[in-house]
Amino acid sequence: MDSNTLKMLFTDARTHNGWLSKDIPDDLLQKVYDAAKFGPTSANCSPLRIVFIKSAEAKEKLKPCLAEGNIEKTMTAPVTAIFADDFAFYDHLPKLFPHADAKSWFAGNQTLIDITAFRNGTLQTAYFMLAARGFGLDCGPMSGFDNTKVDELFFKGTAIKSNFLCNLGYGDTSKLFPRSPRFDFNEVCTIA
Repeated sequence: MDSNTLKMLFTDARTHNGWLSKDIPDDLLQKVYDAAKFGPTSANCSPLRIVFIKSAEAKEKLKPCLAEGNIEKTMTAPVTAIFADDFAFYDHLPKLFPHADAKSWFAGNQTLIDITAFRNGTLQTAYFMLAARGFGLDCGPMSGFDNTKVDELFFKGTAIKSNFLCNLGYGDTSKLFPRSPRFDFNEVCTIA
């Protein structure tokens, strides 16, 4: 990885709170997903499900679910991704992991289902955000919303549950906060 790519994906990338008024075409969202989907998950379980909020109607539907401090940045973002996890992911394992009876590993084991869906769905969201940055988009991942309301409005009657939201677009650098500190290697890492 060259230094420019490293900067784009990590060291110069920021969590954006303000957005330029520039549309994200649907085919760009598809390209980002098509790159991110190749990131590894346990038994290729791929539990991530995404709803891309773009239209004014969809934004108004999402708005009452947001914490007060997240309303403006979400309403002005070109796209808000609802990253969610499918807790019935194992039903798709005959297609996604055809060389073993992986579905039987999960059926009836709710604890394993819950851990696997959440862990791997969260991994997939990280892959998605890195891919988005790779395609020139900025990201604004956030909590600060009512998961229960989002699930009722967008996933009612399914085994899908929201994980977190991520605004996507072209960030307005004038609205960035100063970068917060990070731990140094020796503060949090051990080589055994």
